[in-house]
Amino acid sequence: MGRKWNNIKEKKASKDANTSRIYAKFGREIYVAAKQGEPDPELNQTLKFVLERAKTYSVPKHIVDRAIEKAKGGSEENYDELRYEGFGPNGSMVIVDALTNNVNRTASEVRAAFGKNGGNMGVSGSVAYMFDATAVIGIEGKSEEEVMEILMEADVDARDIIEEEDSVIVYAEPDQFHAVQEAFKGAGITDFTVAELTMLAQNDVELSSDDQAQFEKMIDAIEDLEDVQQVYHNVDLGE
Repeated sequence: MGRKWNNIKEKKASKDANTSRIYAKFGREIYVAAKQGEPDPELNQTLKFVLERAKTYSVPKHIVDRAIEKAKGGSEENYDELRYEGFGPNGSMVIVDALTNNVNRTASEVRAAFGKNGGNMGVSGSVAYMFDATAVIGIEGKSEEEVMEILMEADVDARDIIEEEDSVIVYAEPDQFHAVQEAFKGAGITDFTVAELTMLAQNDVELSSDDQAQFEKMIDAIEDLEDVQQVYHNVDLGE
């Protein structure tokens, strides 16, 4: 494991900072979560999770408040949650999660982003079986041993605990996400460097420099699509 989650997050945030695209994506995700359940994160675990993620990306409060108020106001805007799977060069695999109010548009745009950049879309299930849904939570200021002790005292299981630069990253089953966070909060830790539910590749692949350049171009094209929320892949980009 140990895909340097903080570096990945910082790279995404830096890339999106100039256009505030990341804020728009979070605004949509918060709206959908609030609309599907209670607009109160204490009563809506999905919304609570999205807000925890948004906090690690420093999403401004007004973006969060606007999305929740929109949901409270009974907006008729509806989104479908979609997952696409596809392939890039030399065994590279990609999963794309989207929120869209126009399924045909999104499918066409994702297919084009793959096809124009050396990849191709696969059928449902063609890639996902090579990934594991995983909770990833990172904190600063504690050692790996101290984190292990905190989780043991709270009777919380983790798949793995890895020190990464100035952070300790905990990998756990998705249903342990909130339990891990509550264990940390019980120890007085309320700030997280990473708080993600991700799809983690069972095996990473390395690409040649030319293939990697092509792959990164394809990923950038997919991530730039308005309807795309998350992109997961199995390529070791050396972040």
